[in-house]
Amino acid sequence: MRFSSYLKILTLFSIFTLSAIAQAESITIEHSLGKVTLENTPQRVVVVGGHGSLDTLNRLGIKPVGVVTNMLPEYLKEYGEGETTSIGSMKEVDFETIFTLKPDIIIAESRMVDSYSTLSSIAPTVMYMVDNGDYWNDTQKNWRMLGKIFDKEEQVETIITNTQSQLTHTRKKIESQNLKTLAIMNSGNNISMFGHKSRFSVIFDEFGFQEARSSESQNSHGNLISFEFIAEAAPDVIFILDRESAIGESSGKAQALFNNVLMKSTPAYKNNRIVYLNPSAWYLTIAGMDATQIMIDDVNSANK
Repeated sequence: MRFSSYLKILTLFSIFTLSAIAQAESITIEHSLGKVTLENTPQRVVVVGGHGSLDTLNRLGIKPVGVVTNMLPEYLKEYGEGETTSIGSMKEVDFETIFTLKPDIIIAESRMVDSYSTLSSIAPTVMYMVDNGDYWNDTQKNWRMLGKIFDKEEQVETIITNTQSQLTHTRKKIESQNLKTLAIMNSGNNISMFGHKSRFSVIFDEFGFQEARSSESQNSHGNLISFEFIAEAAPDVIFILDRESAIGESSGKAQALFNNVLMKSTPAYKNNRIVYLNPSAWYLTIAGMDATQIMIDDVNSANK
């Protein structure tokens, strides 16, 4: 065989081999709005629509090049400084800035559902979302998705196992006490109640609290209630999320609002079981790894 012919064969073989390796390395990621195929582990990451995925990326040691830099919780404040680029607000992103960052992947949270097609035209985009009423199942899916994307699957499984162990332990203690609760959010002077199909589903489904008053509503704003309603429900535990504190509009207003005679008539008040939830963890960094740990700690503070 002539050397030139041998060289051609060797070249073709190399091309086919490299192609097979590339195909073997590519992965398909399923998410709530479809699928994306990635040829390599993404290096340039942009996060839009919330801080839950940023929380998880941070825990896994992955530093995005672009994030929403306002309303960051204290443990993520570093992303509001230094080299990380601000790409807009929670609900309105700067598409031009995202384009100039040349991302390998965009991770979008629920506030960006309507912008999914636009984001996908810039770079492969996956949705990091939690449906009302299915917090822990969806959270695990999100963590595993990022674990697969960034080749961190073993680390993710270790965290899931540890988190599940804590959830199970807490649930056993709560169920043994047959505790009834109200999950409440105040926005200014408006007070809303949330049930087991709401953003607070984890309180009932994973932690095992019973509803002091039932609600099938999945309204993201909850059902408006009064202090008389709370007093009549007589909950053993009351969880309160101050929305204004979460979005940086006020601080400490909820404590003043709920300091009244009707609240003091409840078993929750009398047994020191009124818990003011961490506003960032329960409202802005939903489904984050550190946020979920904070949520567990919040609930355990009522488990006396």
